[in-house]
Amino acid sequence: MELAPLISSFLVGAAVTTACLFARDYYTRAIDYVQRDLAEKLRRMRVSTQNLRRYLNVWVAIIVLAACALWIGMGSGVFALMTAVLMAALPWYVVRRLAQRRKERIEDQLADGMVAFASSIKAGLAIAQSLELLADQGPRPMRDEFRQIVGEYKMGKPLERTLEEAKTRLKSENFALFAAALLASRESGGRLNETVERIAQAVLEMQRLERKIRSETAQARRSALYMAIAPAFILVVYYFIDPINTERLFTTVPGQIILSIAFVLDLLAYFWARKILNPDI
Repeated sequence: MELAPLISSFLVGAAVTTACLFARDYYTRAIDYVQRDLAEKLRRMRVSTQNLRRYLNVWVAIIVLAACALWIGMGSGVFALMTAVLMAALPWYVVRRLAQRRKERIEDQLADGMVAFASSIKAGLAIAQSLELLADQGPRPMRDEFRQIVGEYKMGKPLERTLEEAKTRLKSENFALFAAALLASRESGGRLNETVERIAQAVLEMQRLERKIRSETAQARRSALYMAIAPAFILVVYYFIDPINTERLFTTVPGQIILSIAFVLDLLAYFWARKILNPDI
């Protein structure tokens, strides 16, 4: 009889060890995917990715500890799982949004940058000198990108290669058009300033249309935010009307499941509305 607890402990330990070994490969693959995705976005924001793997492992450990503490403290596995999912998704979402905003700022600045570049070419400056002018006098973050292009070119890297690498790094349609005009001019000649000016005018017109769409859908975006917040306000109001049934949403497993599903659907509806109200031109 005294051997029974030892055998049970051994079997539980063996099961946990086997599960960890079995899931190790899946964990490594998942971390590799997240690391590649975050590293690409962080490099676009010019943030160092040297210790990214270590930070990801530490964050996973924090998520596990927070979920376990919530599970033990509140006795709610559903809320613990929801907390773990939110903590895992939030940093990725924040980095993604910051990278997207930086890209949008560069897109907006490139049109004026192309006009300035065309004026420099028309004034008799060479391509390298015009790019250096953008690197010195352009606004950030566009200036940082052109500084890297000019710096790599001065170090001996061919201009074609620096432009191709910048296209891959920025993933900007406006910059891709600008780089294509430069490369075509170097290969076949032609009036580069006129080509760049036409591209700049087209980009400015697209930006005008995008701003018009944003202004016309601003009220709808605010309404989507209010609708996303409304369920939480209704829940608070309903607590004063029927506190017993409201508490069951937090204290019973079916209530926790219903509350978690409602929360997820509310988030999905909000992001879906945001996507519909931000069409690409």
